[in-house]
Amino acid sequence: MGYVVKLPKAAVFGAANGVIFMTFFGALWSAIGIIGSNKLGAPWLLVLSGIVTLTLLIGAISLIGKARDVNHVTTPKEREMRNKINRKFGMICGLEGLAILITSVLCNLFDRFEVFFPIMAIIVGVHFFPLARLFRENFYYGTGIVLSILGIISLFIPLNTTLGDVSLIARSIFIGFGSALTLWVTGLRIWITMLKQLKK
Repeated sequence: MGYVVKLPKAAVFGAANGVIFMTFFGALWSAIGIIGSNKLGAPWLLVLSGIVTLTLLIGAISLIGKARDVNHVTTPKEREMRNKINRKFGMICGLEGLAILITSVLCNLFDRFEVFFPIMAIIVGVHFFPLARLFRENFYYGTGIVLSILGIISLFIPLNTTLGDVSLIARSIFIGFGSALTLWVTGLRIWITMLKQLKK
């Protein structure tokens, strides 16, 4: 049985790219958490992060493969709408990147880099709200809310703590693993949702 012909290839490729983005940035946040753990739980935290990353990447690759079976012919109107969405997506991500850059500069300028990751999580969370509207994906609202809340909470978590003889960067652990899990769950959601649409 073939896959749904109503879905344009661009939509399937877009979902695959979404999974890749969530996987990649989730891995970056996980790295922040792992660094903050100061080798506590090594190497299992790294192994677990690697397994999740690899699994989601396989999912993204599988979507790219399935996109080749989609034979829906894109109309000029659909192409125009897709281009419009891509432009808005680029603008949203560009503003997100600019906000993170400005935050980084200000945190360094005022010697307050300890608040950079929490603020970055808030910025990333906020950028999901226009994405939710753009892609008509309500789940993104949840992602944005969770990331924003994680960022706010982490501002009140002590920067450093000690567990036994190990010094930990508690704030990095909380925001790192919390954000990674949020993005990975979002990536998994994109993957599963697209698979369901393809199998209808």
